[in-house]
Amino acid sequence: QVHLEESGGGLVQAGGSLSLSCAASGSGFSTSYAMGWFRQSPGKAREFVAAIDWSGGNIHYADSVKGRFIISRENAESTVYLQMNNLRPEDTAVYYCHTERFMESFLNRRGPGGFWGQGTQVTVSS
Repeated sequence: QVHLEESGGGLVQAGGSLSLSCAASGSGFSTSYAMGWFRQSPGKAREFVAAIDWSGGNIHYADSVKGRFIISRENAESTVYLQMNNLRPEDTAVYYCHTERFMESFLNRRGPGGFWGQGTQVTVSS
């Protein structure tokens, strides 16, 4: 119904930068949906990273990434981007692309629901 294809990620030294992208497809997706990212480190729960609404005018970041990460989207390509700068070892995680209809439910997502990508590994070495 909705497929999210992630790309980017990899290994970088602390202080470096990486960019992630996620392209949505499928009949169940609408460019009116909120899009964004969660991440999960070993032994930890999945946590919210960033989200953006359809217009790009409503953007949210986790406190831990504010001032370092930038989220954006290109509706013509149904794609969301995450530019990650000044990366830290604690940013190491699997990053998951996520989309769902409403921003409020996106921000309060704690379990299943909406649509998820397969995840891409980001590793930051010290």
